[in-house]
Order: sequence, then structure tokens, then C-alpha cells
Amino acid sequence: MKTIEFTLEEALEVSKAISNKHRMKILRILSERPHNVNELAEKLGIPFSTTAVNVKKLEKVNLISTELVPGRGTQKVNTNNFDRIVINLSPSEKNMNDHSIEYEKSIGDYVDFHIEPGCGLVDENDYIGMQDDPRSFYEPERMRAQLLFFRAGYVEYRIPNRIPDDSIASEICLSAEICSEAPNHKLDWPSDITLWINDREVGTWTSPSDFGGERGILTPNWWLKNYTQYGILKKWKVNEQGCFIDDVKVNEELTIHDLTIDDQLFISFRLGVKKDAVHAGGMNLFGPRFGNHEQGLKLNIKYKNKDEKEEN
Repeated sequence: MKTIEFTLEEALEVSKAISNKHRMKILRILSERPHNVNELAEKLGIPFSTTAVNVKKLEKVNLISTELVPGRGTQKVNTNNFDRIVINLSPSEKNMNDHSIEYEKSIGDYVDFHIEPGCGLVDENDYIGMQDDPRSFYEPERMRAQLLFFRAGYVEYRIPNRIPDDSIASEICLSAEICSEAPNHKLDWPSDITLWINDREVGTWTSPSDFGGERGILTPNWWLKNYTQYGILKKWKVNEQGCFIDDVKVNEELTIHDLTIDDQLFISFRLGVKKDAVHAGGMNLFGPRFGNHEQGLKLNIKYKNKDEKEEN
């Protein structure tokens, strides 16, 4: 049984999302098997458009996932992410002692990159620099970027290490909207996208597609529909138990303590495609004004007093 435990702040957003009988029914239907929106609409007895809006709200709080899969043509299929939700109204002593720092980075606020064409940077109104020219990634206007893409390589970001001297990191989490990168777009275009933290490989997610053909919720109208439109919101997490992608453990050998965060002035994050990747299909990275999710790179670091390390 897949279970997720929310903090009080996260629980508030989840409660808003499920405070609707149609959304609760969607979750129950998806607990049986994956469904597309047409199937959900038919079972609920409501219009397709109303069903699609409710599916988007459940996606936003990560209760369900939507991916394009082959079938009778390519179709969007919705799947439950969890079977059980736990909301802690009385946090344990351990949770009460945990502290956190949150950041949201612009996708153009990278400190290093190594990329190969095709590549480009896009803001809300136009390209930044020249398309397919890696030199454009040095343009000062890159800070306005709402979409960046490349066929091979990586981009690297850094944040200041603000963990107090008397504390240690207990968990670090990064979420981003990403997908593969193909010419124009291609639904059958897998890409192995990897996250490194402090030069240590955290985990690789295989994006199934470069999503296009249907405009992203936030994607501006001037951007052609046959180009990349949106990605999938993915979450990498490292704590004392190991490394996780969307709360599924992918590596138990590497833990938060192996990242030596407490000894660094900054924490580095690198997203990209390895040279020897099985599926070297590039990467698109979305900002808050492009795609389906109103965010750039979201980072959360949890820490606790050093005295608690021995106790736990």
C-alpha cells in the first residue's frame, strides 16, 4: 500500500483539492486501475471539460499522475500516486524538532552548464539570444527564462547553505517540471534525466516523451503548438533512508550524510542527461510561466539539532 504523510501546510492544500465529491470519486475510481479523462467523465456522469479541470487540481497536489501512453493512438492516462493519505494533526517530537528552509530558483539562474544543440532559452515573449547556439546561455537575459532545452549535457544551480552551525541536514528535496527534448516534439521519445547533488548522483528518471500538440496550461499563445508544450512535475528527495523519486526509493546506498552538506558553503544541483545514458533524449526545463505547473525549481532542506543525530 502506497502511503504519503503530509505536513500541516501541505495538508491544507490537499484538503482544498479533495473537498469536492467529484475529485473524491476520481481518486476512488483510479484506485481500481488507471483511466483516461473520457472514461472518468463517463463514470462520473459529468462533462469532459469539468472532469479535466478536476484532474488538473488533483495533479497539482501530486495525488495523481498523468502520462501519455500508446494505445488506440496516444492517450493521457491518469493514475493514483497513493492509496492512503495520513495527516498528522499532532506532530511527533521528531517532527516538532525538524526545521526547514525553502527556495524557488529561476531556471535561468544557473551557475554552470555544458550543453549541445539543439538548444535554446525562451522567455514569455521570445527567444533569448539565438536558437541552437550554446553561447546564448551566457546572455544576461537568461534570468528571465521560462523554458530552457538541450539535446545533451546539463545545467547546474547553487544555493547558499543556510543550515545553522549547531544543526545537520536531515532531508533535501528538489521538484521541477521537466520532459525529454526532440525536434519540435515527439510523444515516443524517452530520455534518462539525472539529478546530482554536490556531485553525487541521486537518481535517474526516464521521461517518456517530449510533450506537444496540446497547449500547456501556462504556455503563451505565441509559442507554436507543435513545439514542446509542458512536462511532468518530478520530485527527487534524499534523506537518512536513501534517495527517492516521487517517494519511491531508488537508491539506499546514498544518504543525506554522504552529501557532506554541513561542510559546504553552498549546495549544488545539476540536472542533465549522462553521456552514456541508455535513452539520451535531451531535456526541457520549465519556469512558472510555461508548461502546466506554476513553479521553477523548488527546493526544500530540512535540518535538526546535532544532538538529535545520535538519538535517531
